[in-house]
Amino acid sequence: MQKFSLFNPLDFNDPVTYAVPGFILLIITEFFLYYRKHHKANAEFYKDAAASLELGIGSTIIDFGIKAIALGYLFWFFQFRFTDQLGPASVQELTSWQWHKSHWYIWVILFFTQDFIFYWYHRLAHEIRILWAAHVNHHSSEHMHYSTALRQSWLELLFKDAFYIPLALVGFHPIMILTMHQLNLIYQFLPHTETIKRMPRWYEFIFNSPAHHRVHHSSEVRYLDKNYAGILIIWDRIFGTFQDEDEKAFPVYGITKNINTNNLLKITFHEVLDIWHDVKRAPSLKAKINYLFQAPGWSHEGIDNRAKTLQKKLNEG
Repeated sequence: MQKFSLFNPLDFNDPVTYAVPGFILLIITEFFLYYRKHHKANAEFYKDAAASLELGIGSTIIDFGIKAIALGYLFWFFQFRFTDQLGPASVQELTSWQWHKSHWYIWVILFFTQDFIFYWYHRLAHEIRILWAAHVNHHSSEHMHYSTALRQSWLELLFKDAFYIPLALVGFHPIMILTMHQLNLIYQFLPHTETIKRMPRWYEFIFNSPAHHRVHHSSEVRYLDKNYAGILIIWDRIFGTFQDEDEKAFPVYGITKNINTNNLLKITFHEVLDIWHDVKRAPSLKAKINYLFQAPGWSHEGIDNRAKTLQKKLNEG
């Protein structure tokens, strides 16, 4: 195995940074061309959008340091990679256009594998409560517009990149892994809107779309824990989590118990505090563990409000 040259993690050139002006332009365009026409842009709307933007700014600042840490541990695992065939063997190759031109297929393979891992991370973030506690703030808005896409979790940043350790072990270069993740994140901004009702049928069969993602942000029982896609909706179709949108009306957005606040700390930590209170009152060690690792809605008192249980009751009734 060839020796890998040292790389400064702080040199990571984040694609999201270059996309920010485009995000801002889309937010402004959506507001003036659609939202003011179809909705009453009242004080609640502005406060919700402001909270989303503030969370996005905080996420960007935190992520700057976290990405450096993530690159550090991904590089550490990368030295134990199973093969040298999936990534450049040196910084010189990494920065060489010629390498990428002759190894374009590596990016294609990485595209599918990274998106696959994102699907499973996203699904687990809904189905395991301790992960949901970090992810829930992204769903706390009761509106669906481009600024909602910026309502990013501060807590998820602490561990989300660790799900890509298997890719580093397989042999994908850490810089390529995180670049692909950030490109995936840029795409995910686009479906957070009501401006586009439907995309062409062929497109929606393969790719995540605004209609698919509106379902994902719904608090309606029939739509809970559906459409986890980053870019490719095919994973949801394959693993049984796909749900099409009812075209008669937009979904109702938010979480099953809306928190009705724009306070950044409450948005970020409300579910962490709820878990803490549930763990404290749990009568046994098993119950305490279940409050951490069962799906949201589980209770030791016999009340089962997990999404799958609620959907089963809805279908039966």
